[in-house]
Parts: sequence; structure tokens; C-alpha cells
Amino acid sequence: MNFSQTRIAVFGGRKISDNIYQKAYKLGCLLAKEGYLVYCGGGKGVMEAISKGVSESGGTCVGILKGLTLDGMNDFIKVPIATNMGISRNALLAYNCDAAVAISGQYGTLSEIAYAKQLEKPIIGLHSWAIEGLENVESPSEVIQFLKDNT
Repeated sequence: MNFSQTRIAVFGGRKISDNIYQKAYKLGCLLAKEGYLVYCGGGKGVMEAISKGVSESGGTCVGILKGLTLDGMNDFIKVPIATNMGISRNALLAYNCDAAVAISGQYGTLSEIAYAKQLEKPIIGLHSWAIEGLENVESPSEVIQFLKDNT
């Protein structure tokens, strides 16, 4: 099977500001328009904003869920994957991408960044952690440019 669609994982927290929600939504729209297959944790906050933007722009968002059921999944996930792995599912997001985007976030997002870095996946931050090796940008269009340059 020849799979040519570039896979982008989006990491981010549940508790976010309206500004971060709007930027994540806009990024989701742009990711869909560029033809990327998008993965996220499938929950609220950044995950909902991304999947809403992807869905409303005709793309596909895969939700790698923490639980055994679809409880807690946002309404915009097209392909849900229930893992029953809790936060261990963060590793699956990093393994199943060609590049990653970290948006805002707390320690769960930090763990996803660490997995992506360990796997040597290209990763960029949008208002995320200020750590060595993670470039942070201010706009969704800058994220898209990074992805075009690194995938």
C-alpha cells in the first residue's frame, strides 16, 4: 500500500484561552486545505479546535483517545481510536506522525513534545513551551510554512 498523505500530530491542552482556541481552529482549517491527515488526542480545548477546523474545511482528524469508550471525544473527530491507555497514548501520537505541532499546553503536551523529539520528528510550537530545540511561532500560517519546509 502506498500511503502518501502527510500525517500531522497536534499536541495541546484542554484548558486554553479563546485566543488559543481561535488560532488552533484556524490552523485546523489550513491543515485540511493543505491536505494533511491530522491526529490529536480527541478531547476538548486545542484538540476540539483543531478537529473542528479540520472537519469544517473538509479534512480528516483522527482522535487517539485515552479511554476504552468514545466518552470525552469531541464532536469533530472523524476517526476515533479508543486505546484504554490513559496518558500513555501520548506516545502513539508521536509515533504516528511525520511532523508535529505543539499548541499551548501543560505537562501532557510537554510529554508529547518529548516523545516527538526522541523520535526525531520535526516539531514546532504555537504559543507552547519555551524549551531548547522547540521553535515557537505566533501564527498558524508560520506553522504551515514550517510543515511545508520539513515534511
